[in-house]
Amino acid sequence: MKGTIIATALAAGAGAALAANATKKGSGYTFMDKSVVITGGSRGLGLIMARLLADEGARVTILARNQEELDRAAEDISQGGADVLAFRCDVTERQEVENTLRRVIEHRGRIDVLINNAGIIQVGPVEHMQLQDFEDAMKVHLWGPLYAMQAVVPHMKREGGGRIVNISSIGGKIAVPHLLPYVASKFALVGLSDGMRAELAKDNIQVTTVAPGLMRTGSPYNALFKGDREKEFGLFMLLGTLPLSAMSAQRAARQIIEACRNGNPDLTTTIQARLAIVASTLFPGLFAKSLQLAVRLLPGPQGDRGDEARSGWESQSGFTRSPIMAPTHRAAEENNERNSYYAAANGERADAEAQG
Repeated sequence: MKGTIIATALAAGAGAALAANATKKGSGYTFMDKSVVITGGSRGLGLIMARLLADEGARVTILARNQEELDRAAEDISQGGADVLAFRCDVTERQEVENTLRRVIEHRGRIDVLINNAGIIQVGPVEHMQLQDFEDAMKVHLWGPLYAMQAVVPHMKREGGGRIVNISSIGGKIAVPHLLPYVASKFALVGLSDGMRAELAKDNIQVTTVAPGLMRTGSPYNALFKGDREKEFGLFMLLGTLPLSAMSAQRAARQIIEACRNGNPDLTTTIQARLAIVASTLFPGLFAKSLQLAVRLLPGPQGDRGDEARSGWESQSGFTRSPIMAPTHRAAEENNERNSYYAAANGERADAEAQG
C-alpha cells in the first residue's frame, strides 16, 4: 500500500511538473532590469553569460577572487552602457559570501537571479591527487553554491520568488577519468541543486541544474595539472578545442540563459554529453569498461615528480602552442583568460578559479 501511495504521488508530481514547465515556457520571462549575480563572472563562461544578460538589459553583478580580472571584466561588460557591478569575493568563505550578497542587495535593492558558476579544475591521475585537492574542489563546487543559496533564498522568498542556476558539469553525471576531485564535487553539486529545486518550488524559486559538456572558453590555461603535465594539458586543451568534442562557449551560454528564462529543471549542453549519459544509463557495464580503457590510454602517473599542481600556463608545449589550438587561443583572449593571475610572460602564480 505504501509503495502504491508513493508511486501515485510521484506520478502526480511528474504530471504537475510537466504542466508547470509548459506554463513557464509561455510566461515570457524577461531579464530586463533584473538583478543578476554571477559567481566566477570575471572570465570564461561566467563572463560570456554576463555579457549576454547585460545585452538583455539585466543589472549584472559579477563576483570573483581577483580584483584586476574583475575590473577588466566590468569594463568589458559596460562598454555598451550596461549597468554592472564587480565585487571581490571568495565563494569558499561563508562570511565573505554573505557580506558580499548583502552589499549587492544594498546596491541593487534585490537579487532576482543567482548563477553559481565559480569553479576549479584539477587534472591528472588519482595517484597524484591529495586530500587537499578534493577539499578544495568541494569548497568551491559544493560549499560555495550552498553558501550563496542560503544567503539569497530568504531574500527571494520575501520578494515572492527568484531563479537560481547551478553550473555543474557532465563530470557531475559521469565519472570522467583524471578529474576525480572535480567529478566528486560536481556530483555533489548536482544532488544539492536537484534537491533545492524540489524544496524551493513551493516558494516560486526555480532552480536549474546545468551540466555543460566541453566548451571553448579558453579556461584550460587556468586549470591545474598533475602527473605528466604537458601531456595532460595537451589532451585537455585538444578535447576542448576540436569541434567534434567541444561546442562554442557563446552557444552554451545562450542555452543556459534560455533554460533559466524558461525555468527548466536541468540542461545538458552538448549532444556528446547527452549521448554519454544515455549510454552510461542503458549500458552501465559496457560504459564502465570503456572508461577503464580510456584510463589505459591516458598519461600515467609520474612518481613524486608529478605531485605538484601547475597551471596550463606552466604546462605548455609546442603542441599546445600550435595553430591547431587557435580556437582556444582566441577564446582565451576574448574571455579574459590570458590576462589572468598567471601570465606566461612573467611566470606569475595563477589563481585556481576557472570553469570548464
